[in-house]
Amino acid sequence: MKFLAINGSPHKDGNTAILMEKVLQAAKDAGHDTEIFQLPFDSVRVCLGCRQCAKNKDEKCVIAKDYLNEMVQKLKNADAIVLGSPVYVADVSAQMKAFMDRAALVCRANGFLLKGKVGAAVVAARRGGMLPSVDTLNHFFAIQQMNIAGSTYWNFGLGNAPGEVKNDAEGMANMENLGENLLKLAAALAQ
Repeated sequence: MKFLAINGSPHKDGNTAILMEKVLQAAKDAGHDTEIFQLPFDSVRVCLGCRQCAKNKDEKCVIAKDYLNEMVQKLKNADAIVLGSPVYVADVSAQMKAFMDRAALVCRANGFLLKGKVGAAVVAARRGGMLPSVDTLNHFFAIQQMNIAGSTYWNFGLGNAPGEVKNDAEGMANMENLGENLLKLAAALAQ
């Protein structure tokens, strides 16, 4: 199976990435293909609302000069998808939101490309805004008709400076549990 994580943080090796690596560890240990894709912050475009993806039905966004069309194919080929973001002004990063808006429209317009797949939200925060961010990520999964994996508590870890999230023992344990649940759910649905 393929497990794809999308990092919506500008920090490639920051707290969000650390949490996503912890989530993917169970799948990696079981011998599955795992990838963390870093959203490119220098070329993120917002959805134009043109609905050409619905007219063309070619699994593509008409904005062709950035990463999104490649990502739609990665999403389509994944069995499980982890979306991760830091908290910015009590919600996900602008880059993650732009990605979700565009990917959601393309996937829905082409027959719900992600229907039945498994999703998990991961959020890194300094102190607040975690639950609105988790909700935003889960809304992407829900509107795609995906199955959402949960854990023992809300899917976030606390930390400010890069690497500080490792000091959040409860958050790291929650990510480990989330990874195990993600793997179990993906395996059960693959049968």
